Amino acid sequence: MTGHSRHSVTAVTLPHLFRPAEIAEALGCSEWWVKEQARQRRIPFTRAGGAYRFTAEHCAEIIALFEERPDRSAGVPQTAPARRTRKQRTAEPTTRLVARPPRRVLRAQQLAAA
Repeated sequence: MTGHSRHSVTAVTLPHLFRPAEIAEALGCSEWWVKEQARQRRIPFTRAGGAYRFTAEHCAEIIALFEERPDRSAGVPQTAPARRTRKQRTAEPTTRLVARPPRRVLRAQQLAAA
């Protein structure tokens, strides 16, 4: 043997690293979405060998990040929203826009003048 014993690095329990496709399947979204969220640093990930990888803890944290809790005031009847009134416009001078004539009309006028 070359100095490695039976209890080398492979015997150490390493966490299982999931690929983006596996995470996407578990979350019910696209692989592109998972990669994009990782690229934008919105979800936790590990970068092993230049590729995005995720542990089980990362997956649990992603689920917790996007969890939505019910609104506690949902059972309380809400009042109707107040009607918005229009703001009175101040008397500012307005400028009317005027379309310029098409180039073909300008060319026809130039040819007629010549």
